Amino acid sequence: MSVLIVEPMEVEVMQWLADRHAVQYAPELVRQPLALREELHHARALILPASVAVDAALLRAAPRLRVLGRMSAGIENIDTKACEMAHVQVVRSTSASAAAEAEFVVGALLAMLRRVPVVGSDGLMVGRELGCATIGLVGMTPAARLLAQLLPVFGTQVVGYDPALHISDPLWARWGIAPLPLRALMEQADGVSVQLAYFLRYRGLMGDRVLSFCKPSQVLVSISHSALFDDIALAQALNSGRMAAVWLDSLEPGLLDPGRPLYGVSSLQITPRVASTTREARTRAAWAVARRIDDLLNTPAEPSEDFRATFPDELPDPSV
Repeated sequence: MSVLIVEPMEVEVMQWLADRHAVQYAPELVRQPLALREELHHARALILPASVAVDAALLRAAPRLRVLGRMSAGIENIDTKACEMAHVQVVRSTSASAAAEAEFVVGALLAMLRRVPVVGSDGLMVGRELGCATIGLVGMTPAARLLAQLLPVFGTQVVGYDPALHISDPLWARWGIAPLPLRALMEQADGVSVQLAYFLRYRGLMGDRVLSFCKPSQVLVSISHSALFDDIALAQALNSGRMAAVWLDSLEPGLLDPGRPLYGVSSLQITPRVASTTREARTRAAWAVARRIDDLLNTPAEPSEDFRATFPDELPDPSV
């Protein structure tokens, strides 16, 4: 067996791979960890859903593995250091879901600004318009770059922050985004979109030192890992009324359990990773990952070659 596919995948993409390699399609192995490890012994490439963690123990069960494919862009539960030590390349598409995520963020901002009223100058409770708002983008991902194009169509002013991108970088001007320090962004933005890629060093980044300075009646939507947020600070900002509403599209298990700070907070909305889950996004991701796996399996192995993550972003021609 060359390719073990454990994640549901479009039929035409699987057929394309099956025409080139020995493919086993077994999505039921997600719920059968022992059986999964037995099958891994024969796999040279593996396509695994985000719900299954990739660690050193799993990689030890796959001595022939050269490529790990991930349809989603996130790598929160992939031990990249273990992959490096095992000479396994991680293949994922960072831009396949960008359009879907950008559309989701725009829809969430529109809904929250209109659905969560504020007191107008005449004393009435009224909604707000996206076109008259300043929106802050935290994290300059492909989705953020699309948002920088979409939001100005409404008349929105766009500001941004990324911890890995200096405020003087010319990319800000190229994308039409006014760069700000994170605290200043929170102070000025009527709405905030968080799409920052999660790394351990960013855990709790959106804590009290940031959230306590947010603009009154601010709304926030996040498609990033919820570990970016300090749940105590987030609950305090919402319960105090300073933040009008927050929409999280990814939440760590247990954060809403009784006794936790966010339990019962009515102005918090949760969705189960639906931002990137569209038919079109999954098709783009499937083709990109499949083509890159095919390339790597057809390339002679280089044991001394340095590990590098691979980010396929182009939709291949299935007729090739």
